[in-house]
Amino acid sequence: MQQNNNNPIPISLHNTHVKLLAFDFLTLTPPSSPDYPFTRKSIPITRAETLGTIVLRDHKPAKFLRFAIDDGTGCIPCILWLNHMTSPHLARRRSPQDLCLLADAAARSAEMVKVGVVARVRGKVTGFKGGVQITVTDVFVERDPNAEILHWIECVNLAKNCYNLVNVPSSSSGSVTLK
Repeated sequence: MQQNNNNPIPISLHNTHVKLLAFDFLTLTPPSSPDYPFTRKSIPITRAETLGTIVLRDHKPAKFLRFAIDDGTGCIPCILWLNHMTSPHLARRRSPQDLCLLADAAARSAEMVKVGVVARVRGKVTGFKGGVQITVTDVFVERDPNAEILHWIECVNLAKNCYNLVNVPSSSSGSVTLK
């Protein structure tokens, strides 16, 4: 596919929950500064979605729930914050009503996270101790036995047909070719 004008087609996945398998998620390139997002093939990735079996659960009441999702290609570390009502950082940025709603949603999500359960997790891509993790915004327990294989197919298809598109200037005319 070629574009004949001089404006490249911008590829932005900002604030899109990008579906990635663990092997792909765990190889995201760390940001050069805390103000920048992780990247995949030079494309910024701010949010992610994964689906797999919960294989690890570490709960610190009223603080956080740390867990891992295994999708068959690796384990993705996840953190669900439970300190909405005690965090001075959040208190400065949110109204008390919003904090109550966020705390209730986090508590409901934490109840669903059990070892052995197949779950879909969405959240922000963040770094911790030199690694990449998902800071969870929501958890959904999957009951469909085909959900995992469908997720794998969607991840491969999206990687091939969407996430691997890179702006490459052509050598002569200034047009842009998408590969």
